[in-house]
Amino acid sequence: MLATVNFCGLTVTRLILGANPFGGYSHQTPERDAAMRDYYTVERILETWARAEAAGINTMITNNETPHVLEAVRRYLGGGGALQWIAQLNCRTKPDMVRAIDEAVDIGAKALYIHGALVDDAYRRRDHATLEGWVGRARDLGVPVGVAGHAPAAHLWVDNLDLADFHAVCFFNCGSLHTGQGERFRLADVPVAVDAIRYIHKPCIAYKIMGAGRIDARMAFEYAFEQIKPGDVVNVGMHRGDRDDMVEANAAMAADILNAA
Repeated sequence: MLATVNFCGLTVTRLILGANPFGGYSHQTPERDAAMRDYYTVERILETWARAEAAGINTMITNNETPHVLEAVRRYLGGGGALQWIAQLNCRTKPDMVRAIDEAVDIGAKALYIHGALVDDAYRRRDHATLEGWVGRARDLGVPVGVAGHAPAAHLWVDNLDLADFHAVCFFNCGSLHTGQGERFRLADVPVAVDAIRYIHKPCIAYKIMGAGRIDARMAFEYAFEQIKPGDVVNVGMHRGDRDDMVEANAAMAADILNAA
C-alpha cells in the first residue's frame, strides 16, 4: 500500500499522478510533445486515472487550460471518479485568475495552486498583492491553496510572507521555458530546491523529480523520498506510451521504497 499523509486536511498518497504527458508537455522535444498528445486521448486519460486508482494512488494533478485534459477532468469527477483533483491554475485561457479559481472549485478541485511561471514573475516584481488576492479568493471558497515555482528563491519569498497553505517546488529551476530561453535542466539545481523544501515548514509537493525523464525512475524516487520532509509528497507525470504499465510500476516502486524506509 502507498503511504499517505495529512496534506492540508486531505489524505494524500505520497505519490500523486501528474499530467504533463496528457497535454504533450514533455520538456524534451517537439516530436515527443506531439507523440504524447496523440497518445493521450480523453478516453486514455480516463483509463489512466482508473488504473491509478487500482494501483493505490488517490490524488491527481492537472492544469486547468488544456481543453481535452479539462474535458477528461469534468467527465471523471462528474462520473464519480475517486481520485482527488489538485488543480494547477493559470489564466491564459480564462478572463482572469478569479474566474479560473471559481471554475476549478466548481468542477471539483479539492485543492489548487498557482502556476509556477506566475509565481516566479510575481517574485521578480515583488508583487505580493496580486498573490494575496488569488490566495484569498481560494480560501473564501474553502479549499487549500498553494504556489508552484521554479526558482527556490520565489518559494522562500512566499514562505516569508506566510501566504500559501502549501508549496509545489520544482527540483529543477527550469522556468527558462516560460521566459523564451528554452529548456534548462541542471543537476546543481536539485540540492538548492531540496534545501528550500526542508526550510519551508508547510507541506510541499516535489515535482520534476526525474528531470522530465532525464533521470532513472528508481534513483529519482529514492532520492526524493530521502530528502523531502515526512509530510511531503511527489508529483510524477507518466507516459504510458513508453510503457503501458508505468502507473502500476511506479506505484509499486514508490510503495517499496517508502515501506523499506
